[in-house]
Amino acid sequence: MKKTKLLMLAFLICGAASSQETKNKKSDIDAKVYELLSKMTLEEKVGQMTQITVTIFEDPSKPGYFDAAKLKQGIQDYHIGSILNVPNPGAPTLKRWQETLTAISNEANKSRLKIPVLYGIDAIHGASYTAGATLFPQQIGLAATFNTNLVKRGAEISAYETRASSIPWVFSPDLDFPRNPAWSRMWESFGEDAYLSSQMAVALVNGFEGNNNVGSKYSVASCMKHYIGYGSTTTGKDRTPSIIPERLLRQYDLTIYQAAIKAGAKSVMISSGEINGTPVHASKHLITDILKKELGFKGVVVTDWKDIIYLNTRHKVAETKRDAVRIAVMAGIDMSMVPEEFSFYTDLVNLVQSGEVPMSRIDDAVTRILRMKFELNLFQNTVADLKDYPKFGSAEHIQEAYNTAAESITLLKNKEAVLPLNKTEKILVTGATANSMKYLNGGWSYNWQGENSDTYAADKSTILEAFQNKLGKENVLYTAGADLEKENDVEIQKAVDLAKDASKIVLCLGEKNYTETPGDISNLYMSPSQIKLALALSKLNKPIILVLNEGRPRLISDFEDKMSAVVQCYLPGNEGGRALVDILYGDVNPSGRLPYNYPRYPNSLEKYNRKYTESISEGEQNNDATYEKSYLPQFEFGTGLSYTTFSYSNLKIDKTEINNTDEINVSVDVTNSGKRAGKESVLLYLSDNFASITPEFKSLKRFEKISLEPNETKTIKFTLNQKDLQFVNEDLKWIAEKGTFTIQIANQKKDFLLR
Repeated sequence: MKKTKLLMLAFLICGAASSQETKNKKSDIDAKVYELLSKMTLEEKVGQMTQITVTIFEDPSKPGYFDAAKLKQGIQDYHIGSILNVPNPGAPTLKRWQETLTAISNEANKSRLKIPVLYGIDAIHGASYTAGATLFPQQIGLAATFNTNLVKRGAEISAYETRASSIPWVFSPDLDFPRNPAWSRMWESFGEDAYLSSQMAVALVNGFEGNNNVGSKYSVASCMKHYIGYGSTTTGKDRTPSIIPERLLRQYDLTIYQAAIKAGAKSVMISSGEINGTPVHASKHLITDILKKELGFKGVVVTDWKDIIYLNTRHKVAETKRDAVRIAVMAGIDMSMVPEEFSFYTDLVNLVQSGEVPMSRIDDAVTRILRMKFELNLFQNTVADLKDYPKFGSAEHIQEAYNTAAESITLLKNKEAVLPLNKTEKILVTGATANSMKYLNGGWSYNWQGENSDTYAADKSTILEAFQNKLGKENVLYTAGADLEKENDVEIQKAVDLAKDASKIVLCLGEKNYTETPGDISNLYMSPSQIKLALALSKLNKPIILVLNEGRPRLISDFEDKMSAVVQCYLPGNEGGRALVDILYGDVNPSGRLPYNYPRYPNSLEKYNRKYTESISEGEQNNDATYEKSYLPQFEFGTGLSYTTFSYSNLKIDKTEINNTDEINVSVDVTNSGKRAGKESVLLYLSDNFASITPEFKSLKRFEKISLEPNETKTIKFTLNQKDLQFVNEDLKWIAEKGTFTIQIANQKKDFLLR
């Protein structure tokens, strides 16, 4: 007992010491910020709020290298505080990044106050703008792992390799909450569930920032994006308007940001969209009143690309670019991604001089920016010593990317156990996405749209190459079979002819590489050319394994019933081809789960946590009992098969009645009842059976991923708190109402009463 007490005391002392050390460090940084701010001119302050793209400073005759006079003008004359983006022609080596950041650092050190320039990059699935970096699955695939430990480890590696590139700031994680699966940035999100998204957000922030040790040379500052409501456009097209009641913003979207802010996220990027007619960049209510004041966010608020200018040219809420600057800064913007000119700087200096923007607003913004620079230790170190990063692109890091891809890939259908494949069989690999790294990586890979992945990832394996590496080229038949868009009857016939010599067909379908507006679509169905190939092959009556490489669920209901198996790869990154083939042959047991509902029809896009009235069709008139449920997604959120089986039993709760302060403890036994070791995501759903705001059918509240050997049983425990029972009412308050709630884990259910 004495030993236990001493250990407890030591733990409390260490915790208190750590807390005091954090407070002292914060106080020290605040003092440094205040001292530096007091020395700055108006022009130097506004310069700190200005972010410019790196290509503006390049020598036109030597792409990727600076024109010294241009760089000097930006840093000395306009005092710019931040630079972003990638030098031409894209994806520099570590050495070129070092040279680039050294040039910027040297120029900054010639300025009066020697304030370092903060460099930011869209490293959203690894240090994806550095040649030779380790590329992980895109975010939608991370969500499919349901494994926060794996996701955090990937973020740590991404931070390490980004810092090796001398870059301290990443524009990630993406916390958008997409409500329309056609949206071209769905794959950048964590899917359709707010709780899953919030847990993944925390994992990424902690991984990037080293558990609030962002000053480490192996950590980077994260940037939540895109605050807020960006993924909920009414058209499904990028950067188009949204209509979202604040009650829904608070119940879903805002909770994701709250979790990331609590984890310590250092910055946030504002949504390019507009909500209920107000561009978010112009909304003082959303940026200042809610984000900064209500949520207490102390970090940097940065715009997205050119979005202050767009208040004038696109949204038409500002008559001039100058007026747009005034509106955005007064709404709470701290830094403008201008990014191709200096109009923000000149307009804001003039606005302060004329009294239209108070100096207090400028000081608040610059305080936030300087604080982040001190927290990142940029005043001591801005350029990486490459000797400190021996693991960049290492086998260890690549293995982690492979593990993550393997846990993300989701088996949705396996009729008559057609999978795993037999290595002695001859197969046909075909389909538009079978032989390119572009379709494994997607956008933001080496360059914006990701079209250069085959060049930069030439040493990696496409799906076809992964098959050939495993079986030998002589055992793998291949033809493209179809283009992503153009129909080619000759190619289809070639695939049909080759299939006659194969035991099974692996059909790889999906989408082109894309992000943002270039990825907009008007038809959610798989492209006609690919559907035609699938239907032609199905007439051969041979087993077809459909492999999907896509950033959003393109509809497959025209031919899914003719497929023997369906495997969703999402955008699994550079190691995705290898991981997929290992899964198809049973060397890896699949364990991914869908992080969204896969719709069956374009006009039936219900989420798994739908309202009861979202999917009904009338039976006999005025007879509720005959209402027939029409909810029928192709595959539901959480779907994910394995090569083994798991059984659930003995669901227990420690209370059947609780008051408004109680927690409730839940346990369930999970058994691997099959013959293979496997991983299982245990998902706990909660239903509020009756409420004054129509309740959801069910909502995910907890999850845990476990590994089980054959015949092994584990007891999984969860604790639900009062927040889990609450919803946002019409007064925008979180409340829990008395009544019955149902807990569901797999096929197990238990009710409890809130008194």
